[in-house]
Amino acid sequence: MTNHSHDDGFIVKNARLAVASELKKKRALNQPIAKFDAKIKQIYIQNSDGSTIPFAKAMTRGRYSERSR
Repeated sequence: MTNHSHDDGFIVKNARLAVASELKKKRALNQPIAKFDAKIKQIYIQNSDGSTIPFAKAMTRGRYSERSR
């Protein structure tokens, strides 16, 4: 088994670039963007005009593996 930890940074960097370019594309096309507010654990849709629409609450009951026992 080999250690590929040096590749992880490269993968994370490329993933962040991919997300950033997708968000830039959505903003240019005036498409809504889904966002998550970790403080209130709320998912919402942000429109191109800046308005937000609440979408769903995140689960607060813990991990699925802990709940399914």
